[in-house]
Amino acid sequence: PVLVKALTMPSPRIRYNAIETLLMMKGVQGVPALLATAKEPNEIPRVREHALRVAVRLDPAQAPDAIAVMAKDMNPSVRKSAVFEARYVRQKSIIPILIPMVSDDERFVALSALQSLWILTRHETESHDWETSTKQDRAAWSSEWIDWWEDHKEVFEIPEPKRPRRSSK
Repeated sequence: PVLVKALTMPSPRIRYNAIETLLMMKGVQGVPALLATAKEPNEIPRVREHALRVAVRLDPAQAPDAIAVMAKDMNPSVRKSAVFEARYVRQKSIIPILIPMVSDDERFVALSALQSLWILTRHETESHDWETSTKQDRAAWSSEWIDWWEDHKEVFEIPEPKRPRRSSK
């Protein structure tokens, strides 16, 4: 309870350290408060992003709502954090949040969304060059994902995560 209370203290450093302490203690009971902090539009981006990151590490199943809120934020850093952390939330409800982010105006947000979609779905799409693309190109890429999702959402299951290969020495 003390750490959860610290998430509302005036100093961003105290709030950030409280988040870090919850992670070290594996404080799963603090996840709802972490997600509330992540969704708080008046919180500084660094604290919001860290709150989401820790909440996802502790209990990813609770995170989709916060990811959806953060994905719509005006700050591109907050949006990127949302789409990046989404790859660790192995739930179908994350896919429709990520799809529109493929056409985000910020390159690093769009590419992170695409990476998260590939990781979660293993759906093969052609490689896209964001640098030379137009807004219309990116909207078309998003439409391709929307069409794929409409065709597959009823039967789609998130595949098991890939295990890293052990290097043979």
